[in-house]
Amino acid sequence: MIRQALIPNRGFFMSPALPVTPPLVRAVPEAMNLSARVPTVGFVSLGCPKATVDSEHILTRLRAEGYMVSPTYDEADLVIVNTCGFIDAAVAESLDAIGEALAENGKVIVTGCLGAKKDAAGNDVVRSVHPKVLAVTGPHATQEVMEAVHAHLPPVHDPFVDLVPPQGIRLTPDHYAYLKISEGCNHRCSFCIIPSLRGDLVSRPVGEVLHEAEVLAAAGVKELLVISQDTSAYGVDVKYRTGFHGGRPVKTRLLELCRELGKLGIWVRLHYVYPYPSVDDLIPLMAEGKILPYLDVPFQHASGRILKAMKRPAASEKVLERIAAWRREVPDLAIRSTFITGFPGETEAEFNELLDFLDEAQLDRVGAFSYSPVAGAAANALPGALPEEVREERKARLMRHQEDISTQRLERMIGRRIRVLVDEIDEDGAIARSQGDAPDVDGLVYVADGHELEIGEFAEVHVVDCDVHDLHATVAAP
Repeated sequence: MIRQALIPNRGFFMSPALPVTPPLVRAVPEAMNLSARVPTVGFVSLGCPKATVDSEHILTRLRAEGYMVSPTYDEADLVIVNTCGFIDAAVAESLDAIGEALAENGKVIVTGCLGAKKDAAGNDVVRSVHPKVLAVTGPHATQEVMEAVHAHLPPVHDPFVDLVPPQGIRLTPDHYAYLKISEGCNHRCSFCIIPSLRGDLVSRPVGEVLHEAEVLAAAGVKELLVISQDTSAYGVDVKYRTGFHGGRPVKTRLLELCRELGKLGIWVRLHYVYPYPSVDDLIPLMAEGKILPYLDVPFQHASGRILKAMKRPAASEKVLERIAAWRREVPDLAIRSTFITGFPGETEAEFNELLDFLDEAQLDRVGAFSYSPVAGAAANALPGALPEEVREERKARLMRHQEDISTQRLERMIGRRIRVLVDEIDEDGAIARSQGDAPDVDGLVYVADGHELEIGEFAEVHVVDCDVHDLHATVAAP
């Protein structure tokens, strides 16, 4: 029943599709098995970390209202499937997951990005394929999902089960958590339909975000992964309005938010940061150790003409200048990015321009997509569509090109003592991550003699070797 995470070239993250993840099982107290009459829900979570946060919100509401969460279809009274609708492969996986839930359980509520998607005739994509689903909602729709659950599976109050930990129910391990600071996006990238699914940018109140971060830190979370559709734009929609936290005024802006998060004494990692000039202001916080020296920046391409066709901000020359300036201030800054190969009209010369950009930028981590038409995307109407074999060949060539760069970046770490966060312990030792490694999308640090290290805790290790993606280390002497 458990699907594997989809991580092509270690570049794109999709949550495992499973009714209940092991961390979630641990989050539900054993005492919850006391009542056989408690209504029970199965849960399948697909998509990006932003969808994972939506799943966590729904699960928290379910537990707060006394619902049990089942690890199997058989034990569930109904199943909720949180879908992804970003690319064709994700749509297919989501439809398959819905079909599996219907076949195994029969009662299914669908939410997420695919729930908001229409076909060319304007029909609901989910209901067109699976007309027997009980209800369909779009993303970020906790209340609508709960209303559907109430309609088909009314809650039963029980003082023994209506208990939720302060940090809520999470799908991640206990030691790290996603912190979503906004929903939606103001950009209209021609290859993307996310704004049509999730709407324009809506920033969460800064006080609410900081309170959630404090609750998570108090619950033992060692790493916060800050996510949104456009993290750098946090607060633009409310004109950087001043909020309050702990009785103090705090602007609704990424810089001020990061300053406050930096006071928690845990790792703070920024994802999906557009390369606006305002990002420059974050670099001193990284130099001071307040937030991790890590940036996930979706550059997508290097050709000015292609970037214009994609309706993406920033020119490659300015980006290269900015990267150089960042690294002068923070030499250990790790930068990951994603790129699209075979965009409509992309010439061989423009693709080679992208390879030259990689040589110059020296990015630590890179993921790539071959361009795939997405129903409803403006790019579908652009001239110069390339054959699939060309798109795929360029993606493979880009990843081979990047392998040498990534390996060279990792080789700089050999012989150094670094701090890592331990994710797993197995028979071969500890599996950890450095400050340059986000969960599921980047590399790992394998500690051969780390059997005595503790999961969810920091450790000091000595790097002894590397390969294309990962570091190999031993426990450092005290």
